[in-house]
Amino acid sequence: MPRDVYGLIKPILFSMNPETAHGLTFSALRALGPLGRGFSHLGYGLADPRLQVNVGGLTWASPVGLAAGLDKNGVLARFWPTVGFGAVELGTVTALSQPGNPKPRLFRFPEEGALINRMGFNNEGSLRLAERLRRLRQKEAIDSVPVGVNLGKSKVTPLDEAVQDYVASTQRTAAYADYLVVNVSSPNTPGLRELQGAEHLEAIVAAVVRESKGKPVFVKFSPDLHEDALSAAIEVAEKQGAAGIIATNTSIDHRGIGDVGAGGLSGSPIREQSLGVVQYVASRTKLPVIAVGGIGSIDGVLDALAAGAAAIQIYTAFIMQGPGLIARLNRELLQLVEAHGCNSLEELLARPVDSWRPSAA
Repeated sequence: MPRDVYGLIKPILFSMNPETAHGLTFSALRALGPLGRGFSHLGYGLADPRLQVNVGGLTWASPVGLAAGLDKNGVLARFWPTVGFGAVELGTVTALSQPGNPKPRLFRFPEEGALINRMGFNNEGSLRLAERLRRLRQKEAIDSVPVGVNLGKSKVTPLDEAVQDYVASTQRTAAYADYLVVNVSSPNTPGLRELQGAEHLEAIVAAVVRESKGKPVFVKFSPDLHEDALSAAIEVAEKQGAAGIIATNTSIDHRGIGDVGAGGLSGSPIREQSLGVVQYVASRTKLPVIAVGGIGSIDGVLDALAAGAAAIQIYTAFIMQGPGLIARLNRELLQLVEAHGCNSLEELLARPVDSWRPSAA
């Protein structure tokens, strides 16, 4: 949809229950199929080749990727690159299909630029996603940008059987994904964050890497981990052969926003917290870091890159601002490249940070 269309339909969508609006939007885009993708391509455009960045051995079309959670089942995998995303992360997906937590479980706070969710990994299961990706790969329909699969634990699976759960999903999806993500940091599956402890995490990451068919494996951290726990998790990721780290997931600290019960807060209110984690992680490992959490402007993108991120992901800001945000970020990044007389974003980022982000000095 052209950039002005979202502004017209947003009041209608935001008058609905968030999940209802999400479902209607997905249904409409699926029904439009090639027409919708073509319309989006014309309205927004693919990322300029000069914005390509290397992230864990993968070439992203731009440093602005789609975070997991928006397209859990991969039903719009072909659509996302047409609005300019440089990479697409699907899921979270689990070994078993599951309905997720009882509704209501998704809450918008437009004035704060925030969402609170307790979705609980509602998804059709990794077998279904693998089959969908297999068909798309056969058609070479999702080869324009890297497509990742975010892996979680099924709710009914005991913690002491979590490794087998992650392995099952890895074995099903690895052949069709460009990268995999170990998600042990969502606050919405009971006990899941216990798996961030070194012993559990080591076993899970080792198993996923072993079964990944050589695909890069990233580990996604919580913004609520203390520094000692972060350091231990970084050490595990390095030791077990992870290709990178994603920082961060949602926060259980709602900062007084919304009396809606349990859930994870995302969006603008967690930006500084997530950025702090990105900076801490990037300063302690040579693994590439993907920043996610409260990024919704060119300043947010540049702050994350200056903090040491190799790329960023967006979710909440996409809901709040619409698909025109991605094209705008790509355009502003390209303007920065050109203003500094560089041939590519990677050339710019190789320069001292204070030459292109003086506020970071």
